[in-house]
Formats: sequence, structure tokens, C-alpha cells
Amino acid sequence: MNKTLSILFSILVLLAVIVSGCTGQGEEGKRSIVVGSKIDTEGSLLSQIIILALRDNGLDVVDKSQFGPTSVVRKALESDELDIYPEYTGNGAFFFDEAESDVWNDAKKGYERVKELDKATYNIVWLQSAPANNTWAIAIPNKLSDDEGIRTLDDLAAYVNSGGYVKLIGSEEFVTSPVALPKFQEIYGFTLKQEQLLTVSSGDTAQTEKAASEGTDGVNAAMAYGTDGSLSALGLVVLADPRGAQPVYEPAPRVRGEIIDKYPEIADILNPIFESLDLVTLQTLNAKIAVEGQNATDVAKEYLISKGFLK
Repeated sequence: MNKTLSILFSILVLLAVIVSGCTGQGEEGKRSIVVGSKIDTEGSLLSQIIILALRDNGLDVVDKSQFGPTSVVRKALESDELDIYPEYTGNGAFFFDEAESDVWNDAKKGYERVKELDKATYNIVWLQSAPANNTWAIAIPNKLSDDEGIRTLDDLAAYVNSGGYVKLIGSEEFVTSPVALPKFQEIYGFTLKQEQLLTVSSGDTAQTEKAASEGTDGVNAAMAYGTDGSLSALGLVVLADPRGAQPVYEPAPRVRGEIIDKYPEIADILNPIFESLDLVTLQTLNAKIAVEGQNATDVAKEYLISKGFLK
């Protein structure tokens, strides 16, 4: 082989190694499984549960938790940048422009619908959902609730429409998504003006709930989730949604079909874990992170060990 061909061959070998490294390919065609999550307490918890369980079963995992808001992690999965992340069934209404359908207000029907649509559209698989409704909600301080008799969103609407003082803090997604605050306002007949809103970039309800509890910048209402663990500790009450404005949001691993085809054991690993995560369990685990300040990885590991899911 002459010198020119030798150099060319060396370059080609080097490029092959680089490409293999960039795509996460390893020995015998194996690749790392990239796990992400949204930027919130429960996203961190659930992604760590997924990561620890997969690693414990011998799978190579890259941790990209706290990856971004819903729009970012969704697109990352659909473009193969992520392989798995925990998503909520009710978001199918937004993903597939079906917000007007009442199928999303039924846990089983909503799960089956998003499972069907995602598989057909993106070859994405939904694994077992947790039996816990982490729906979007509005929480207010107990004192405001008691003083003004506000227990439901109907009560809040009446209070707002009569000129009562309300300043709500929420993420940009909560404030703008058609299925979040705009839906509450449409169904219950009230409108919060721009000066009545404090919009933040993070979807972390620990931040919004703390602000409502402490009255930061005049805030007395907060974006919350049904499984939040800090509500009671912060003296907040979640307002009931008697008109069913919100879909059911059960968390489940959303996985690229190619990954499930290559590692079908992922379903066997994660399904029983998510089936064990009922509402009280998630509230308790979330509280350990949001209230007690524990690390999400430590909380996830302790839970998995206590239930016998880690070897």
C-alpha cells in the first residue's frame, strides 16, 4: 500500500471511530440509551427511577434529565436526540390537536388514545402509566381560601369577577398552553390580565408554590400539580375542578419504538415500577425532594430498593 492510500485508510478508520462514538454505538452494535426529563421535581424523580432501574439491569444509560420544557423534550424524542422520558397521557390532547375531545378526561381512554396516535405518527411507544393524576391545578393559601370561601375554580372565578385581588404565578407553558390556564379561564368564565400574572421560565411548581405561600411580589395563587408533595407543608389548597377542565395526566415512559425493538426488556423493567406509583406514593416522594431537600437520585434509589426493584 503506498503512502497516500495508507493515509487515506487511516483517515477513514478514524472517521468510523468518531461516528461510532457520536451515535452512541459500542461493542456488538450496542448503543447508550439516552434518558431525559422535563425541568421539574417529578420529572427529575421519574427520570432517575428510569435510569437507576435500567442500569441495574445492565443497560448503558446516558443521563440527560432536566433537559427542558415539554416542547423541547417532546421534539428531542421525536428527532432521536432522546430515547426515553416521562410524559403525561393528557398531553396527547395538545400533541395531536385534540383538546376539544373528552376522551382525555378518562384515564384509560386517554392512555389508549395517545398510545395509538404516537405509535402511528412517530413510532413512539407508551409503557405502563402510573395510577396517579398529576393534572394541572391552581393552588391558593389556606387563609385566602378560608377568608373568601374559595374552594373551587367556580369560587375563584366569582372572586376574580367581583374584583377580588388575584396575582398568579406560573410557567410560560402553563400561562399560554391552550389546555392549561386558558382552558381554566374559558370553562369557568374569568380572565386574568397581564398585570395579574407572574410568568417564569421553569415548570418547577416548588418555585411557584413557595411564591404563593410567601406572597412574593404580591402573588397569592400558583400553578400546581395534583401530585405535588409541598402543598400541605406550604399551607396551600388546590382548588377543585368540578367542571372537568383538565384532562387526566398519568405519567408514563414515552420511548422510541426503535429502542423498544432493540431492548424489549425495558417494558418488563419499567412497567411494574410505574404501576406501583400511585397518587399518595408520588406525593410522598415529591415531598422528600421539594420540602425536605433530598436529592432526586437518592429518593428514587431508596424507593426502588424498598420495593425490591433494584437487585
